[in-house]
Amino acid sequence: MGRVRRRSCVAFSLFALFILGTLVGLRTLKGSEADGLPGPLMPGPAAGRDTPLRAVLMEPPALSRGSAATNSDLHIFYYSWYGNPPHDGSFLHWDHPLVPHWDPKVAAGYPRGRHSPPDDIGSSFYPQLGAYSSRDPQLIEGHMKQLQAAAVGVLVLSWYPSGLEDDYSDPVDDLVPAILDAAERYSLKVAFHILPYTGRNERSLYENVKYIVDKYGDHSAFYNYRTSTGRLLPMFYIYDSYLTLPAAWANLLTPSGSSSIRNTQYDGIFIGLLVEEKHKQDILESGFDGLYTYFASNGFSFGSSHQNWKTIKTFCDSNNLMFIPSVGPGYIDTRIRPWNNHNTRNRVSGKYYETALHAALTVRPEIISITSFNEWHEGTQIEKAMPKKIAQYTYLDYQPHEPNLYLELTQKWAEHFSKEKEQWLM
Repeated sequence: MGRVRRRSCVAFSLFALFILGTLVGLRTLKGSEADGLPGPLMPGPAAGRDTPLRAVLMEPPALSRGSAATNSDLHIFYYSWYGNPPHDGSFLHWDHPLVPHWDPKVAAGYPRGRHSPPDDIGSSFYPQLGAYSSRDPQLIEGHMKQLQAAAVGVLVLSWYPSGLEDDYSDPVDDLVPAILDAAERYSLKVAFHILPYTGRNERSLYENVKYIVDKYGDHSAFYNYRTSTGRLLPMFYIYDSYLTLPAAWANLLTPSGSSSIRNTQYDGIFIGLLVEEKHKQDILESGFDGLYTYFASNGFSFGSSHQNWKTIKTFCDSNNLMFIPSVGPGYIDTRIRPWNNHNTRNRVSGKYYETALHAALTVRPEIISITSFNEWHEGTQIEKAMPKKIAQYTYLDYQPHEPNLYLELTQKWAEHFSKEKEQWLM
């Protein structure tokens, strides 16, 4: 019995040592694995409390699906027109005025004035990064980190010619080099969304394209689209292209035009904006290479209505045009257009966004555009938002989900889009 007892003691001791060694090993393994993984998803800041920009930017860009390669067929509209006193001397765009209705009788029933940042801003949502400046290098870096985490491949930068700007901001062209450099660090490409300005026509657009290509075309983050013949050409989205007559655009965009850009060193892929149904034919006659729909309010216009995308795609396929449907997470602009409530589209915790993405994939487009990363005035942003309450207003937010909800959804659908395209090409 004593010999058996001794054997049992030895066996028990060996077993205890094995268990202890295993626990130590597992603890060591867990620690080494954690060193290379992003941290857990962080809850959003408490309502009404601004998180310092530096602290937010230090958060890891963790998404539940892990890292994913960027998808160059997924484009997103990006705005660099925001400003604040530390970087710009005053608030820009966050203090957006209330736009009066065009009918004086209707306008009389709504408030006038402008917003007073940093707490009161021209948006129904409040950015997690606060009333930021687009000139802040840390801010630019943080935006690129969010875009890469969402697997978006191309940032479509809203742009005015050098020295020009809209009514509420400073010129933005001088920001392009910093945006290109930051995009390069995060494997992103940059295309240009040329906004309307006084005097824009086919001749000035030629000068715009020449300027952009000469100044930025050699940058490794400058987006070039590969055509079916293997050519690499820059892509330009032309916002409100319908403001110029098709005959004028044809001078620039058709091979036989009087000032044709075709088959020159400044040739490109030019995408016109489709709002009304008649714009299909106008875009074709103008010589554009394709069309996009921009607006994120389903039913707002012919082009933005999901039910019309199949018809638009058929027209494009028949006329060798590229169809780029624009999807968005929702729409609300009543903080700057208080009379426009009928165009509000509720986000429904991400379901509206996913419905739009599904509708876009159904027509098998070559490229999908997202409206937007950070158009806060119209509530189309997928950028992180935070809960916030001030005396006169409670901002909308993404709860009960995390601030990165729409980055997560974008990443998921970017992956789905890539897999779908592989099937289409088989």
